[in-house]
Amino acid sequence: MDLREALGWLSQRINFEARASARADISAGKIEGLSLEAMTNLIEALGNPHRNYPVIHVTGTNGKGSTVQMITELLVAMGLHVGSFTSPHVSVINERFRTNGVQIEDDELAAVITDLRLFAEPLNPQPSYFELLTATALQWFSDIAVDVAVVEVGLLGRYDATNVVDGQVAVVTSIGTDHTDRQGDFRVKIASEKAGIIKPGATLVLGEADPELYGVFAAEAPAELKWVRRDFGSVNHEVAVGGSLVDLFGRGRYDEVFVSLHGQHQAANAAVAVAAVEEFFEAEIPTDVVEEALGQVSLPGRFEVVSADPVIVLDAAHTPEAAEAVAQTLQDHLGASGSRVIVLGMLAGRDPAEILEGLGVSGADFVVATAPESERAMPASEVAEAAAAMGATVETVTSVAEALDRAVSVAEDEEPILVVGSFYVVGEARTALQRP
Repeated sequence: MDLREALGWLSQRINFEARASARADISAGKIEGLSLEAMTNLIEALGNPHRNYPVIHVTGTNGKGSTVQMITELLVAMGLHVGSFTSPHVSVINERFRTNGVQIEDDELAAVITDLRLFAEPLNPQPSYFELLTATALQWFSDIAVDVAVVEVGLLGRYDATNVVDGQVAVVTSIGTDHTDRQGDFRVKIASEKAGIIKPGATLVLGEADPELYGVFAAEAPAELKWVRRDFGSVNHEVAVGGSLVDLFGRGRYDEVFVSLHGQHQAANAAVAVAAVEEFFEAEIPTDVVEEALGQVSLPGRFEVVSADPVIVLDAAHTPEAAEAVAQTLQDHLGASGSRVIVLGMLAGRDPAEILEGLGVSGADFVVATAPESERAMPASEVAEAAAAMGATVETVTSVAEALDRAVSVAEDEEPILVVGSFYVVGEARTALQRP
């Protein structure tokens, strides 16, 4: 199969993860529709390729993608051959599969999926779309003999397809409100699901600072537990051109490190990433390695400034916590404390009012409500209704590309344009901006 045919075959698989995330009732401790049975059968049929290399396994509500990218850059700077698997992609599916930061070529991806199909089709139950993607990554890493793989969890942790791996280092970036109904002790429930990636003998790097959740992770009995603020962290954050200057500590001390990503939350992610790599090597990292790695990290769709005139920022923030971080970063790094033009599109099952509140939307803002091209898209009218209720000037535009055009046409001098709400929206905006 070529890549088009391979992706066509994949598209016929059921996306159980998407269905389960919509039905997840974390407050009651239920994660319906998720099981490791199909994934375990598939990876065993392949000969357990994930056992051929060590893994750093990363979960968390926010910051997973940024942290995976930083960990990867640090490991590469240490001279290792590094595979990384992330989700979702922004523009093309190849983005999910990388070695040393470079995405897989079309023919190589097609070849792995073609081989995978031979093992997957006879299985019962049939593996889902995301399980097949995960198996593709784990097999590919074995084929190309990586020294280490950095694997990002897709949903929660315990029953995620990636949890067939035994992470030498388990990383939890944060615990937030995504995939919950926010009733009762939902934070404890979601922490318990994410703690499920901690395997016997693993070291846990815990970036969640809430002391009430510490015991949830300690109960999984990691071999070592490194906790943010106690064992590692960031103590200073200064805005710099193109990123931030941060002071980090862990096994070592790393002062005035330039991080080429915007936002105080990225300083926290950098601290987690450095701690994870320290624990992988069980040693502090040379300062020049930290400076080299964090000074060149880049990540599409995470406070990505794609235009200077007008200022256009793309961010896939789709939780209240992430929206707050974007709003703060917009103010800190771009000085945008006044009115903004916001292009907002979301997936069903989320609350647009919470995202708008996180962004601090007020009557000074102009909101262009839209919807991405997805069967899971929230109708633009729902987004518009929530924005109007907060006093913003609102227009509804059907497509993301047209919404971006409208935003550019109404933005006044020095008024930033923020495209936000979903990776689907950000991906379509990036495609539109690349038009001739």
